[in-house]
Amino acid sequence: MAANLKLSTFFLLLLVASSLPLLALAGDCECEASSEADDGGDDKASALNLKIIAVFSILVAGAAGCAIPSLGRRFPALGPDTNLFFAVKAFAAGVILATAFVHILPEAFDRLGSPCLEGHGPWRKFPFAGLVAMLAAIATLVVDTVATGYFQRAHGAKKLAPAVDGDDVEGSGSAADHRSHVHGHGASSAAVIASSSSAASHSHVDGAELIRHRIISQVLELGIVVHSVIIGMSLGASQNADTIRPLVIALTFHQFFEGIGLGGCIVQAKFRLRSVLAMALFFSLTTPVGVVIGIGISSGYNETSPRALVVQGLLSAAAAGILNYMALVDLLAEDFMNPRVQNNGRLQVVVNISLLLGTALMSMLAIWA
Repeated sequence: MAANLKLSTFFLLLLVASSLPLLALAGDCECEASSEADDGGDDKASALNLKIIAVFSILVAGAAGCAIPSLGRRFPALGPDTNLFFAVKAFAAGVILATAFVHILPEAFDRLGSPCLEGHGPWRKFPFAGLVAMLAAIATLVVDTVATGYFQRAHGAKKLAPAVDGDDVEGSGSAADHRSHVHGHGASSAAVIASSSSAASHSHVDGAELIRHRIISQVLELGIVVHSVIIGMSLGASQNADTIRPLVIALTFHQFFEGIGLGGCIVQAKFRLRSVLAMALFFSLTTPVGVVIGIGISSGYNETSPRALVVQGLLSAAAAGILNYMALVDLLAEDFMNPRVQNNGRLQVVVNISLLLGTALMSMLAIWA
């Protein structure tokens, strides 16, 4: 019940965050918009066809990326305890890190530093994009640590209750019987107690790690969803086929790689099948839904209006801060400091190369998107 309530609350927050870009529609255009109608490459019919292609290709790519880590159940080589899984996760973490630093954060600086905001508040007088990204990273840290501590304490209390009850039952016997038992089977009892203590300790550690992975997967999806809706809306609102064409390819690869990173976290979280499907479906749908929203508002949407620039700039900065924290702390530091990686020099080299490949490939996509 508690897990379902937590998941429902999480998705409600995602829906609220996803709907925020629509506030930009309320803004009047007080800065001359870039006119795509005058562009020789403008072809609304061709642009619409590309957008429809984008909806399906991005949907399939996101779902496929999210599903790949789950194949470990059928293909042991892709299991969460294999070297290949560590390498794939490092690659995906590099993709997410590059997404934050190379794609989202520069866009936030561009939007909040746009000349269209001249005379519309203090946005160009202070680096708000960097400030918001920093605050978002700190807020993610707070949520991460507080939620982890809370659920670990709750989990520890549940594990402790049966042990206390068992002690009470054993203590109800006579003192003489207890002494006789101890003298007759002292060594055996000590071994059993030590074994039980070790098992309980191991169970508590496993439970704490599981809680940690579940929080990581949910916070990561929050950061991904926020910027996925924004880039989807930007693509859907565009009327220029020449602009959309490279975006379709870039965003397809973008969602595929991000899906792998999120899918790996979901697998380690060991959610029930219904929760796994819900999270994967929500991730896969966010960018296509953003494209559909962009298509619907394309006639009245102006991305250079002051309100649109401020709303999208702030959301992009927040998403960059969340993804930056998640990539460095919850994905890379978590895996790179894992004893399995630390005790295997070859695996250390592999995960570092995978990380660099992920950052390099995602950074190159910035040429088109």
